[in-house]
Order: sequence, then C-alpha cells, then structure tokens
Amino acid sequence: MNEVEFIGPPPKQRNTKHSRIAEQLKAHPRQWGVVQRPATIKRAAAAAQAIKTGRLPAYGPAGTFEAVARTITDGGRVEHRVYARYVGDTK
Repeated sequence: MNEVEFIGPPPKQRNTKHSRIAEQLKAHPRQWGVVQRPATIKRAAAAAQAIKTGRLPAYGPAGTFEAVARTITDGGRVEHRVYARYVGDTK
C-alpha cells in the first residue's frame, strides 16, 4: 500500500482571509480600513509591506493597495494596527 496519494496540484484557494479582506476594500475604494491588529509594530509593518508590494496574491498586482502600520494609544491602551485601502491598478 502506498503512503502517498498522488492526485495532482493543490487547488488554489480563492476564499482565504486575505481574499475576503481585499474584496471588502475593493468595495470601498480609497477608504482606509483597519485590516489587522497584530501584537507588535514589527508584525504590523511586515503585513503592511506585504499588502503594498502584492506579495500576497489577494493584494496584487503591486501598487493596487496602499497600506501603513500605526501604533495607536487609546485611554492608556496601546494597539498596533494595519490600515489598508484599494487604489486600483496604478500600472
């Protein structure tokens, strides 16, 4: 009996968390939305960079989305946020 089942390439996932976020941003072009609240500003910055560069397929091609990382203090509570918006294909 074989341990490996060879059934072809894995299907592309179209309904990922990122594809759902991208679709919501596209439905509200040029409006900033908070898309993540990571534990650190370093993670927020990495996520914003991935969105801006289109490294995640849902946000491609590069330049279609803008994103920034911010640290917000509200009532003494610190929160790191990733803001993003759809700006259309700029190429």
